Order: sequence, then C-alpha cells, then structure tokens
Amino acid sequence: MTNPSEQHRDLLADQSCVTSVPVPAAPEDIRDVQQTTCCIVGGGPGGAVLALLLARGGVPVIVLEAHKDFDRDFRGDTIHPSVMEILDEIGLAKPLHQLRHAKVYGPTIQAADGPFSPIDLRRLKTRFPYIMLIPQARFLGFITEEAKKYPQFRLVMRANVQRLIEEAGVVRGARYLGPDGWHEIRALLTVGADGRFSFIRHLAGFEPIKTSPPMDVLWFRLPRLPEDPEASGGALGGLGRGRIFIALDRYEYWQAGYVFPKGHYRELRAQGLEALRRSIIEIEPRFARHVEHLTDWHQLSLLSVESNRCPRWYKPGLLLIGDAAHVMSPVGGVGINYAIQDAVVAANVLAGPLKAGQVTLAHLAEVQRQREWPTRIIQAVQSFAQKRIVASVLRSQETLRIPCWVRIFFRTPILRDLPARLIAFGVRRVRVEG
Repeated sequence: MTNPSEQHRDLLADQSCVTSVPVPAAPEDIRDVQQTTCCIVGGGPGGAVLALLLARGGVPVIVLEAHKDFDRDFRGDTIHPSVMEILDEIGLAKPLHQLRHAKVYGPTIQAADGPFSPIDLRRLKTRFPYIMLIPQARFLGFITEEAKKYPQFRLVMRANVQRLIEEAGVVRGARYLGPDGWHEIRALLTVGADGRFSFIRHLAGFEPIKTSPPMDVLWFRLPRLPEDPEASGGALGGLGRGRIFIALDRYEYWQAGYVFPKGHYRELRAQGLEALRRSIIEIEPRFARHVEHLTDWHQLSLLSVESNRCPRWYKPGLLLIGDAAHVMSPVGGVGINYAIQDAVVAANVLAGPLKAGQVTLAHLAEVQRQREWPTRIIQAVQSFAQKRIVASVLRSQETLRIPCWVRIFFRTPILRDLPARLIAFGVRRVRVEG
C-alpha cells in the first residue's frame, strides 16, 4: 500500500485543521449494540455505492439513513458517463437503463445572437455518450436493492446519527436515535457520506475551506405541453438581464432552474411571482404557457449554492467522502459523479484492509490522495466558470450575446471536447478493481 504523501504526514501532525467538538455524554438507555466492519452514515449516491461495492467484496456493512425513504424533490438526478461505465463493470448499467429515464447530450442556450450548443457528449468515445436523468430516489432504490442481494449488507432507515463513539482518539462507530430509541453500531471504520450539511463532519471537528459562488438557484417543475419545443440535446436554456434559465426534459415534465445573484432571494420574493414569470418568458418565450402554472412559492425550492473542501478527510477510524468531504457547485452537475468516484476509490483501497481487520491512517490517506487533486481541479474549473462567465451574466442587465471567441473555441476540434470530457468523466476515469 502506498504510504501517505508528505502533505498527509503534515496533516497527521498538524491538528490546526481539526476543531474539538464537545460530544454529549452517552445516553444511558441503549436498546442494542451491533457489530459490523464498516458503518456508513448517509444513504446518498456515494454511501449507497460504497456499501454495494464493499458487500460485493464480502465486507459486512451497515448504512444508516436519517430519512424514512429516499424520496425528496430536486436532489441531483444526473448520472454521468463515468458512473454508467462503473455500473457497467459490475453488470448494472443494462438493468439501470430499463428504468424510466431521460438522456441529455448537451444544452442548447438561447442568446441574443442565436442558439449556442457548447457541449455535445455524442462526440465522446464511450458506450454512454449522454447524461442519464433519473430521479435520485429511484436510483438509490435500485442500488440498495442490488446491495440487499448480499448477506453482508444492511440498510437502516430513520436512523438519526447523533454521536460518534471515540475511544483513545479512534472512532469506533456511531450512536443513532431511531423511532424506538437509541442504538449503537460498533465498526472498524465509520464513513461519513451524509452530504453537504454533514453532521459527521461537524462531530469529527473538520472545518472545510469555503468559497462563495456568485449565484443561487430556484428549482421547480413545469408541465409538458403538446406544443413543447424539441430539446435535441435533452436540455434548453437562455441568458438575459442578469438571470439564467435552464430546462431539463424529463418526458413527463420539465425540471427547470432559475439562476440569480446570490443574496437576492428576498428581493425576488418581494417582486412577486408575476415578475418571475415575466423574467422567464423574456429569456425563453416558448415557456410562456408553462409558467402560468407557477401560482405559489411553495412550488419552488431554493438551492443556496455553496462550494467547499475539507483539508483533511479522515482521522483514525473515520473517513469522509462525497459532499461531506467536498461540496461541489452545481456548475456541470458533477456532484453525484464525484461522490460515486470517491466511493469506488474507497472500496478499491479499503476492501482488503477491512476484510483483514487492519485499516490504518495510511489507507485512509491513500483514498484522499487519489481523490483530492481531481476534486481540487474540478472545483477550480467551476470557480473560473462562476467568476468569469456566470458572474458576468448575472451582472449584466442586457440581453447577452455569446462572444465570437467562445463560439470559435467550441468549433475547434482539438478544444471543443475538453469541457465535455471533463463533465463526463472528471479529471480521470475511475475503475472498479477486483
């Protein structure tokens, strides 16, 4: 096994990146104590795929999910080519495609000087030259049902983790509050995969480095109508007067996003729904009849856009993956992609040590070593796009034109596929080992 890099050796010695968090005393009434090899907190895409891969490899694993089910609106619904290649390696791509889904090959953006299609995934060399749109609840149900075929896997819903069990500076598991009281899971390794507001990250005392993307997003659904425009790439959008409108073709409806400057939500609410409808129509007139169905603010869900990254993803007995370790901006829609790639690398590195009962800091550091630079690179690309493109659009009060140099860039064969490749596969492809 590769030893930790110098950077990670420094992190092991430098406690400045870890804040001590007071942990309440253990509850007296523990209904039961269970033992497993790996306890995963969070049943999102990263946690679910990691559990499936470990169970396939013969590692006992328990997933603790706080909610009663996976069904929540406007969670990330995009499955990128890299994830489909990973699923194909374990024989699950074909059955996943049997579920109802939509395909996005690239957006068509309406600008003042005509339509613009910056990305076309169909030019990439892959069996899956598209982004699959499938409700995350359906995807998670699919993954966990596959995992249940292995006796080493167990999923506990409505398991609200409140405490980490620490002994002599080593995390030994977690305590959770269920409908019937407190339970304790003892594990060789605990994995925090509980998303962008990770409570495990907080309990462990990790402080992420935060950036401030310039926008927030309202997500909502619009009905499909008989006269609907053809979305040749599976997505439509437009720019205008400090706003961005996005519409993803979900066959049964349009999943729409309205991007506006960060911190302006109260102002937007004060202007009223009629002003919002007029703004959308100005950007994309073909949706004039659709927005008539927006009659209540409860139909819209606000995503406060954040981006951050923990300097350190692990401590003895604990590892963070996915949004718990690095919250992604929605630019490029790569959050699920990177969480699942984290899960694959974690399974590749840790399955053997977990089966052997010997997980060291060097093993945990190796997971971060393999995944940190791809994460930092994509976050740097997202930051560039946010500051140079998105912020410029949101500052402008004019109907925007696409600059000539941008159109030339995306027509140049050697350059045009670089953004598509980065969105589809990340910095590098990840493969399932063993």
